Amino acid sequence: MLAELDPLLHSQLRLAIVSLLMGVEEADFVFLREKTQATAGNLSVQIDKLSNANYIEVLKLQSGKRPRTICRMTREGRKAFENYVEALKSYLPI
Repeated sequence: MLAELDPLLHSQLRLAIVSLLMGVEEADFVFLREKTQATAGNLSVQIDKLSNANYIEVLKLQSGKRPRTICRMTREGRKAFENYVEALKSYLPI
């Protein structure tokens, strides 16, 4: 039986963001933008969606005169990603 894939994580950009964050303790907006090649506006919208779902935590900091946005996975987000990967495996031949 095929498992249902989490629609929030099934978006290409949101999956890329979460996949990147799973491998690090935290990442800033610039790093995520460079790695995903997303526009700043699109990345910001997708980060908000993940944050609203409590999959990631977003910290807005000030670095000198520049704002700095830091993202990190939440426990709930890590579990959702792990569940997503397991569900994806149900689509693969054994």
